[in-house]
Amino acid sequence: MSCIAGVARAKAFARSGDNGRVDTAEKPQLIALDVDGTLLSTGEPISTRVRDAVRAAVADGAHVVITTGRTLLATRLVAEELGLDQGQALCSNGAVQVDISNWKPLALHTFDAEPSVAVLREVFPDMVLSVEKVGVGTWATGYYPGSFRLGEFRFVEDHELALEPTTRLNGWWPGGSLADMVEVMAERSLPGAGWVHGEHEPWLVASKQGVSKGWALERLRQELGIPHEATLAIGDGYNDREMLSWAGLSVAMGNAVEPVLELADEITVDVAEDGVAVVLERWFRN
Repeated sequence: MSCIAGVARAKAFARSGDNGRVDTAEKPQLIALDVDGTLLSTGEPISTRVRDAVRAAVADGAHVVITTGRTLLATRLVAEELGLDQGQALCSNGAVQVDISNWKPLALHTFDAEPSVAVLREVFPDMVLSVEKVGVGTWATGYYPGSFRLGEFRFVEDHELALEPTTRLNGWWPGGSLADMVEVMAERSLPGAGWVHGEHEPWLVASKQGVSKGWALERLRQELGIPHEATLAIGDGYNDREMLSWAGLSVAMGNAVEPVLELADEITVDVAEDGVAVVLERWFRN
């Protein structure tokens, strides 16, 4: 168990019985919000209720931090939709920390992708690989579905992916299933990198070893001087597990994957029912 997870298991909250809600008088000062499946359904706008709840938290002085697997460019769209123009965001599963007042990176946690590219190409010959060029765009070996066509999109060969260190290496396996991909990767490691997979499709995202949403949030918490018990995280996916383990109060969306539902202190309603707003309105209202 990581040190963050170990701290998080010593919760300062108690379950409140039949409704599955954790009651606390502590108003969150640092609020980490995942995007897809949490703030919004992918491809859909953020609801008015969720937007208003987030704005109310910000107006009250809380540090609301978009904490997502999305790139910087894709995260910027979410912040603009929420009307956020101050504070910080954590993108690419914690590998990119950015000041949203000017969208300049404050910290980039990169790794050499070449060894990982070699491993993935060996086990998945037809995998589409791509790397993030922070604030610029994406270099990829082919098209992949559901990608955000933001900024520069350049087709490259495998060796070009690793010409410089990157914050993230993506893999999309068009010839296989998520279950098969996970099974194959269970017997492999990516040198100098860790990886997470998607909820339904054969996706994986590799980052520098040890980098995660939870790791980045702990760095930010210490930087801001916020007590651990005043932290809140809401998420739904596999890449949210360390974030939820880190939080003083962890909340899973009703549509979350089973490991997240089991991990969280509390389960809210799903994204279609404005689960984020249901939680935030406990403390923050316009």
